[in-house]
Amino acid sequence: MAMRRGDRSILICDCGGTMTLDGAAIGKACGADGPAEIATALCRRQMSRFVDTLATGGTVVVACTQEAPTFAEVAEDHGADGRVSFINIREAAGWSNEGNQATAKIAALIAAADVPVPPARSLSIQSEGRCLVYGRGQVALDAARRLADTLSVTVMLIDAEDALPPTVAELPVVTGWVAGLTGRLGAFELTVDRFAERSPSVRAGLGFEPPVDGARSETDVIVDLSGEPPLVPAAEKRDGYFRADPRDPAAVLSVVVDAMAMIGEFEKPLYVTVNDTLCAHSRNKLTGCTRCLDLCPAGAITSAGDVVAVDPGLCAGCGLCAGACPTSAITYAYPDAAATLRQITALAGGYRAAGDKAPRLLLHDPRHGAALIEALARYGRGLPADVIPLEVNAVGQIGHDTLLTAFAQGFQAIYLVVDPRKPDDHAGLDHQIAVTDAILSGLGDAGNRVRVLAETDPDALGTALYGTAPDTALPAAPFAPLGRKKAVTRLAVKGLAAALGSTADALPLPKGAPYGRVVIDTEGCTLCLACVGACPASALQDNPDQPQLLFQEDACVQCGLCVATCPEKVITLEPRYGLADSALSAQLVMEDEPFACVSCGKTFGTTRSIQTIKSRLAGKHWMFESDDRSRLIEMCEDCRIEAQFHSKDNPFASKPRPLPRTTEDYQDARERGEELDDE
Repeated sequence: MAMRRGDRSILICDCGGTMTLDGAAIGKACGADGPAEIATALCRRQMSRFVDTLATGGTVVVACTQEAPTFAEVAEDHGADGRVSFINIREAAGWSNEGNQATAKIAALIAAADVPVPPARSLSIQSEGRCLVYGRGQVALDAARRLADTLSVTVMLIDAEDALPPTVAELPVVTGWVAGLTGRLGAFELTVDRFAERSPSVRAGLGFEPPVDGARSETDVIVDLSGEPPLVPAAEKRDGYFRADPRDPAAVLSVVVDAMAMIGEFEKPLYVTVNDTLCAHSRNKLTGCTRCLDLCPAGAITSAGDVVAVDPGLCAGCGLCAGACPTSAITYAYPDAAATLRQITALAGGYRAAGDKAPRLLLHDPRHGAALIEALARYGRGLPADVIPLEVNAVGQIGHDTLLTAFAQGFQAIYLVVDPRKPDDHAGLDHQIAVTDAILSGLGDAGNRVRVLAETDPDALGTALYGTAPDTALPAAPFAPLGRKKAVTRLAVKGLAAALGSTADALPLPKGAPYGRVVIDTEGCTLCLACVGACPASALQDNPDQPQLLFQEDACVQCGLCVATCPEKVITLEPRYGLADSALSAQLVMEDEPFACVSCGKTFGTTRSIQTIKSRLAGKHWMFESDDRSRLIEMCEDCRIEAQFHSKDNPFASKPRPLPRTTEDYQDARERGEELDDE
């Protein structure tokens, strides 16, 4: 009989008795309607239990991922495909030296399975099978012949010294050097120097026509066997670009086999969502925030005026941009970042509901991290009972908002499993951890609760997890993680501050943190409000009714555009996290009296700005040497033009217009013996 949790039926198996599972304890820990009936061979001789559960309707959760294809096939045969989901309690909990203590962890994993994860959007990519094999001599020719049965192949040889000329010209052979490559699967563009087509009349070896530089071409797939540095950044992440060492026959064969499949229509996940209206990249041709541009290893993010543009065809899904973006202009979407926060909340809530209160969180990817956990479970000690794993597509997507949310929900430590062979995939984590540690330390906690585990040995992973729980407890402050990154972070920090009894109004943060305030030297500020026009987050504001400069700390992302824009150079940045409620509203920084035109009385500026301009120009610039001329500075735009027009040194003045002449004027002049000047 399946355990019922709400409208879900949950089937649990001890995998042939290899796990010690207490059905009654699990049922109680999960808040189920009754105890869990533990199967022993659910995927084989007890398959009827699964079929009977399908017949009851509703969603069925099977606590097994290894045999998911088997269960999915049976569900499809019974018209129930789409109603079955799977969770892993074996490698995650049961297969462990502490497996008999993992009831609370299993309850947490089951609780997280209730969290709906919306499907990710995808980009359709078309490849017509045009393939360029780029390399040297016979290795490139042999690889091209293997591919020619499937793809439309052209061979470009850097040199052809050891290449045997084909008896029959089965495929195009050219020579050249790739000087530039852009694009991705289905849309590569090449610039080739020393390009030449093969000459058919050469008797010995391969010969070519006279070369030219700057040739351009397009292709769908590239097999790079040149042995040279990659033609694109983060080459292993570029769809449609395959590269192997030409001296390694096994590696060459592997990329040839992979390239053979690159024809047809493909669905590529859209890893991130972009909201241009929130981007703080640039304003008025001045650059502000470049966090995503600095971190993207694939070159998928480029500057596009005031905002950045993400090429979904190049994006490899590392998530560094989403983790670092201070405004939520870029958010992770594979899956939706909000779903990850809900899963973390469910894990912590399920663990607490089962009676245990000090879990640790292990975040890992489905490739490197999952393989380490499986190996540790099969051949080592397994995961400790208090360490709950959560799989995310890319660990690089984890930002300080996620870390702080996990701590507020009750996790005592967080481990981030990364692949040390791919340092670009987690280049931004150190800064996110530094921001998290600074906030926790500022609240009075000992900090250092986040660790990056760059391990390739499962035993080393186990050593890093066993016996490393924090010595001090971090009180939980659960909340519903709703809203954008800033809102979620504030809920987490305020909750932790209350739980820790902190009375701090502001917490110092490291340089480059996305929170802080602008410090303005009010003595030097003229209230020109250039900073207000440049601020992309509306942290700096003006008052339309009177000359005032306002600042809302919660909105500031420390992009530095105000610093770059300020003509007086009186603005500096102070990274910190403002806890006071005043940070949520615009606060007065400085104000001034409106300046009235000395001619008509119309207000047209601030007293301070007019006085500053006058002090800098009056008597120091040839246009304002006299008192009359310097008085123009104190006039509004209309009165200034009128005063200039009537002044003796009117810059717009010209010769008087000549009076009109008549015939009588000329006759009178002749009678007087005079000649009129026609000018």
